[in-house]
Amino acid sequence: MDFWFFLIQLLNGVQYGLLLFLVASGLTLIFGIMGIINLAHGAFYMLGAYLAWWLAGVTGSLVAAVLLSLPIAALVGYVIEAVLVRTLYKRDHLDQVLLTYGLILIFNEAQRIFWGNDVHGVAVPQALAWSFKLTETLSYPAYRVVLSVVCGALALVMYFVIAKTRFGMWVRAGASNREMVAALGINVKLLFGLVFAIGAALAGLAGAISTPITSVAPGMGDTVLIICFVVVVIGGVGSVKGAFLGALLIGLADTFGKVFVPDFASFTVYGVMAAVLLWKPRGLFA
Repeated sequence: MDFWFFLIQLLNGVQYGLLLFLVASGLTLIFGIMGIINLAHGAFYMLGAYLAWWLAGVTGSLVAAVLLSLPIAALVGYVIEAVLVRTLYKRDHLDQVLLTYGLILIFNEAQRIFWGNDVHGVAVPQALAWSFKLTETLSYPAYRVVLSVVCGALALVMYFVIAKTRFGMWVRAGASNREMVAALGINVKLLFGLVFAIGAALAGLAGAISTPITSVAPGMGDTVLIICFVVVVIGGVGSVKGAFLGALLIGLADTFGKVFVPDFASFTVYGVMAAVLLWKPRGLFA
């Protein structure tokens, strides 16, 4: 393996890891702060992808489609939290699993009703339809670089909001002691609704911006959900910092696993998880 080929795989792994982080960060926030095992989280990834494909066809612009799909995914998430998930806070995890699994079935059926069973693709925006030339025979798509930059910037924004702002302080306090936060006069129901909506929006955004490099297909959220649970377990439940590091580890393990051991590529992801849990059973930053 020469240097340039290794660099391309490294960039692919980082880009995939950062994309996973957008989905996994919302999942770990919802699980770590609200205590909800949201099996339907991957459905928001699928919703964002289908909205981006549909709206790109309507508007003729992927950027406009992404910007429009973001508030729609957030609104759907907020409504689901207010109408359904809010009833589960004081119930056990089995009820949460049953309800959110039912939401997966509803989302998948709604997708088939509105958009059918065909597989779709979205063209790369014309302004980014070029590549960085590395050698005479190798190049790297500009869209993937921009995708990594956008995801990295969102990770920094998320860190700043959670660690440095009053809203982030409320979120962290709600994760530690929601009763005390409510006693201090903070509307915990609204806070949790916003956290759920933000998680749904992040997953929808990840699905929307990934459409030019992946296929828009039925059930696409189910696969990413499994990987994101692996990321959350590696990073530690409730830790956004852990989700970031775990997503990068999984992105690199998956990418290089497909290069070096293609027959055991899926094993590399779970092998990394097993190794981390043997070292730190509660995850890197529980």
